[in-house]
Amino acid sequence: MNIQDYIESGILEEYVLGVLDPAQRAEVERYAADYPEVRQELTLIQQGLESYAQAHTQTPPAGMRERVLAGFQAAIHGADTTTPPAAPVAAAAPETVVRPIASVQPAEEVAASGFNWMMAASVALLVLSAAANLILYNRWQDSETQLVALQADQTRVASTMQAVEKRLDTRTQELAVLRNEQFRAVDLAGTPTAPEAKARVLYNKATKAVYVDVRNLPTLPQGKQYQLWAMDKGTPVDAGVLAAATTAGDSIQQMKDVTNAEAFAMTVEPEGGSENPTLSTLTVIGKF
Repeated sequence: MNIQDYIESGILEEYVLGVLDPAQRAEVERYAADYPEVRQELTLIQQGLESYAQAHTQTPPAGMRERVLAGFQAAIHGADTTTPPAAPVAAAAPETVVRPIASVQPAEEVAASGFNWMMAASVALLVLSAAANLILYNRWQDSETQLVALQADQTRVASTMQAVEKRLDTRTQELAVLRNEQFRAVDLAGTPTAPEAKARVLYNKATKAVYVDVRNLPTLPQGKQYQLWAMDKGTPVDAGVLAAATTAGDSIQQMKDVTNAEAFAMTVEPEGGSENPTLSTLTVIGKF
């Protein structure tokens, strides 16, 4: 398996974004467990998304919490020290009462009573102002949380779009290969080991480029991989191993360049391939 091709296929980004089906997620997790390169790339992608979200997070203004608490404390202390207004004097019976001039309330007491009422009103306004500030602060925090969530969604959509564009570019390149008349097609038929197996090889002798298109291949056991061989005058030449996506028929894959080939065959080998083909596992074969 070509690990670098698998990493660059865009499937790891889709795994982090949670857009893969259960089978694809299981495949990614299996490769991450088996290949440190895949596991490291997954970690880098996850860290990149987290760093993006943290980089756009904003903290509340400095001193906001202290100003709100100070306002409440000032309001409480002010209310405790405020002198309550004097209780109203009960109305006397309707009779003529002669009061001495000395019994009239002095002007200083009237002014002090008015000052106390002003203090009480100021404390009430301060309490209302502190409450309003607290409400605005909570709403501001909610807005910041929503903004971070929206930015995370935007990052997720952008990553998904990049993965889709990458797949579209791959499909465009594959279509160009299929329509290129310089490529000769070789149909590979199944052997008695796998009679239903089918594949096709596209070979450009001028550029030595080789592509393989899987139609139907048996599912491999754990630790195994299909390997393509080019037959040059009866001698097998390694043409590379098939990626998991290629084996499943998801896309065509460019293999190793081959200088000359009269036929192509495919065998089952240990992951990473073998120096020589295991003839007992010959799955498909075809010649020009």
